[in-house]
Amino acid sequence: MAEATAELTIDALARETGMTVRNIRAHQSRGLLPPPEVRARTGYYGAEHVARLKLIQELQASGYNLAAIKDLIARTDGSAAEEVLGFARVLLAPFEQESPEVIDAAELAERYGPEGDAKLLARAEKVGLIVSLGAGRYEVPSPTVMRAGEELASLGVPLAKQLDVLESLGRHAGSVSETFVRLFIEQVWKPFDRAGQPDEDWPKVCESLERLRPLASDTLVAIFQVHMTRAVEKAFGRELERRR
Repeated sequence: MAEATAELTIDALARETGMTVRNIRAHQSRGLLPPPEVRARTGYYGAEHVARLKLIQELQASGYNLAAIKDLIARTDGSAAEEVLGFARVLLAPFEQESPEVIDAAELAERYGPEGDAKLLARAEKVGLIVSLGAGRYEVPSPTVMRAGEELASLGVPLAKQLDVLESLGRHAGSVSETFVRLFIEQVWKPFDRAGQPDEDWPKVCESLERLRPLASDTLVAIFQVHMTRAVEKAFGRELERRR
């Protein structure tokens, strides 16, 4: 690849990357792309420019805007493109491991019975239990949560009360998630960022982020189990005391 792209004009660079000349120039004016080597009034681009543009394309496809991309790669050169991209992939990878399911309106009604009216379904969408795909089809992001709801329904817990619990859990989970993210940023990312982001440290940051995933989940489950045990003992202790 390096030999084939050692002396590309901007038109050839556009063909190589599938981008327009206008977009390439725009990226260059924003500081996202290093300037070309100018010879006889003609700018020539090399393999590092191809790598940088492909990095930008993949980051944009992953949901990054240009400002975020600039912040991410501002202090890297073409040789660090793969490290930056690897970090972006780890950063954007979903924490959940289960695959979503798709069900239709009939199956949804069968699971929830007459309770599944329009108002409750809208609320179920709001809390993230289901996502409407149109044409009477729904995605279930977490089948585990859906199955838990079915178990609760079999115990006589109405859907409205289940959604109350999901809303409450969502608020607490958001707070816990933010706590772990702050921990990563303050203790891992900022020291790395202040150090000037040496290329060889990118894999260490990626590894730290990957280790955070099971660590956060395991810690949350362990703490929940301790508190759940205490809450059950306390609550049912009161209930049993009343029966004496």
